[in-house]
Amino acid sequence: MKELYEYDEEYRDSIATVDEHGKRVWVYPKKPKGTFFNARKVVSVILLTILFAGPFIKINGQPFLMMNIFERKFVILGTVFWPQDFFIFALGLITFFVFIILFTVVFGRVWCGWACPQTLFMEMVFRRIEYLIEGDANQQRKLAKMPWNGEKIRKRVLKHGIFAFIAVLIGHTAMAYLIGIDKVKEIVSQPPTENLAGFIGLIAFSAVFYGVFAYLREQACIAICPYGRLQGVLLVRDSMAVMYDWIRGEPRGKMKKSEVQADKGDCIDCKLCVHVCPTGIDIRNGTQLECVNCTACIDACDDVMRKINKPTGLIRVTSHSAIADGKKKLFTPRVAGYTGVLVVLITLLTVFVSSRSDIQATILRVPGMLYQKVENDQIQNIYNIQLINKTVDDMNVSLRLIDHESGVIEVVGGNEIQLSNSGKADAVFTVRLPESEMEGNKNSITVGIFHGDELIDKVKTNFLGPIKFK
Repeated sequence: MKELYEYDEEYRDSIATVDEHGKRVWVYPKKPKGTFFNARKVVSVILLTILFAGPFIKINGQPFLMMNIFERKFVILGTVFWPQDFFIFALGLITFFVFIILFTVVFGRVWCGWACPQTLFMEMVFRRIEYLIEGDANQQRKLAKMPWNGEKIRKRVLKHGIFAFIAVLIGHTAMAYLIGIDKVKEIVSQPPTENLAGFIGLIAFSAVFYGVFAYLREQACIAICPYGRLQGVLLVRDSMAVMYDWIRGEPRGKMKKSEVQADKGDCIDCKLCVHVCPTGIDIRNGTQLECVNCTACIDACDDVMRKINKPTGLIRVTSHSAIADGKKKLFTPRVAGYTGVLVVLITLLTVFVSSRSDIQATILRVPGMLYQKVENDQIQNIYNIQLINKTVDDMNVSLRLIDHESGVIEVVGGNEIQLSNSGKADAVFTVRLPESEMEGNKNSITVGIFHGDELIDKVKTNFLGPIKFK
């Protein structure tokens, strides 16, 4: 693979990690250091701790977060959502995406550089290991060119062995977010033949993560991640991003410490911002799709500015408008529009979640049957009911008429319907009403579902009676 360590003075119209022949350009970023990098380390430790601890955290006996697409069971903050709640789950996803869009329009791609698991693992775990074993960028290039001798074999085997081990940990953690930590423990504690599908899943996840962090690396952000591709649509002149102050820095040129050169800008063309970039770009060429706002170039540039007695901030987090026009404007009409949509979505989501019942009931009249006249001038209808328990507790429920006190409900097989946790039950029941209360052949009744004396849900349905002629 071609190495990326030479700077091209011309503006690029292609990505930095692919050469003119379409071959991969391997990036060897210089080890970053500085104020922003130290802050990223603290943020990374906190977020990675939460990520690995997440499957072990339980709220009310349920996982903190689980997206079990296999059993169609989703748990968010200890609350279980089933396929019947799909509209709430979908609304939640839409709300999250609108929030991401709003966040990107205002603050750019800061998620990618500071909170995305891909970047956290790549820059704060795998590259740290690589620096520790193979050295900084120049040592890594030398090792890559070195013939396969004892030193190269030892370092590569050690590095990739550790990579594979960490990929296995990540793979198991990812599976725990899908099927739950208890199921993962069961899979790893049993022979592969006892749960072959789960074992293959763990191997596949681990292999994918190893491939991403050992080979794909920045290509996952540049060419695969859909959020990265969305940046070109979302970013505007007022969006905050890592930017080079071309007004202050140009024309660039070599400069010695304390040297006064009025015909040159503050940029001394040291190219350290290029050498330290994990995606191999030159931030001085403007906002580019490869930039993940990791701020490594800011630390490198600020360090140089201090050495030549120049103000820091030649590369900083700002907007194009702030540099070009000297005006920083965050709350634009576009931001206002997205904010309005987000407020509406959050309001709807809050209403739906707060009004969500523990049991979902579906009541239908038995098909093909009309009403029956029974003793005491009463009319009887027969119904099928399906109950779905959305909680993790066993429940016994009963049915009562809410809007007809003189009506009677009888459940075939007993007065209560037993519901196992996260399960469903079907039953048949009859409703009898006095004919004198009939307003015609089609009447509305409300059936309440009770757990003890607590009303859990109520369902409206039709009650057929005889046609009344005036």
